[in-house]
Amino acid sequence: MAATAGDELPEAATRRLAGGAWSSGLSVADFASCLDMGMEPVGYVQGYAVLQWSWFMATGGFGTGLGAGLAGIGGGWSRPSQGHGQYVEQWQCPHGFVSAEHRMYGANYELTWLEQSWAMGWGLATSRMVEEAKQLGASGVVGVVDPMRPLVGGSTVEFRASGTAVVVPDAPRPATPFSTYLSGQRLAKLIEAGFAPVAVVATLSAVRMLGYCITHYQLAGSTAGSWYGAGAGGVSGVGPVDQVNRAEAAARRLARERVRAQLGTDILHGATLERSEREIGEGDLSIQCTLKGTRARRFKDFDPLPDATPVVRLA
Repeated sequence: MAATAGDELPEAATRRLAGGAWSSGLSVADFASCLDMGMEPVGYVQGYAVLQWSWFMATGGFGTGLGAGLAGIGGGWSRPSQGHGQYVEQWQCPHGFVSAEHRMYGANYELTWLEQSWAMGWGLATSRMVEEAKQLGASGVVGVVDPMRPLVGGSTVEFRASGTAVVVPDAPRPATPFSTYLSGQRLAKLIEAGFAPVAVVATLSAVRMLGYCITHYQLAGSTAGSWYGAGAGGVSGVGPVDQVNRAEAAARRLARERVRAQLGTDILHGATLERSEREIGEGDLSIQCTLKGTRARRFKDFDPLPDATPVVRLA
């Protein structure tokens, strides 16, 4: 693994940065727009991190995720904990014992180990990218891309962050270069509106759903269990799958809370929310939400553009 942030850059990166010629990851239009704003590209910078990533653990199996997620419940069905980083919610079967195969419990809980591992990998990759920009004397990094992909075998994943380092010749160098997903005209509009990019921010939230009997019936599209009657939790007709809805809402809420905690008094610009879902056995799901954007800070009052003047008049 490459050196951690703050240490010397890897030998390969030092050689690449000292090559003399500079490179850019910008399109021709974005390159021209950066020059128009007074930003001069000085190099293409990158950061990597490779983490061991066990997909068995990601499923929240009984030996790992379930014990961690339901720790402290004490065997009873306690009130859900809604604290940050402690989301746990439980459901009780309304039918009583039916058979050994009948799912008599249900739970949604946060996969904190997965969230923390993702934050570690993403943070290492982005900090190493910014460190390369700092070595070039850059003011910031624009047009950041940060994909994550599994490596051979699926038990390890690679986090990568890259972008184009730029300098503003007439401005003092910041102690830490800024970073932004934006480039070209989108970045120009942000600055025109009176905001300056500070840093890219991102978070992953992950919620594991262990479906109980009602959820199993609903996800299967089955009316089995309707003979118990509505008062006993019967399932029939069309209706919301409450446990899935609650898990989805919790994943989004946790992602928003974490990003909001990183912003302070700044704003999030160009936010994107990506959701993924994996089925873990019959009626059980793993739901993940990734929220990303550029942290921006106001540095001047908004100066609106003048009204458009028509150049062609149609009779």
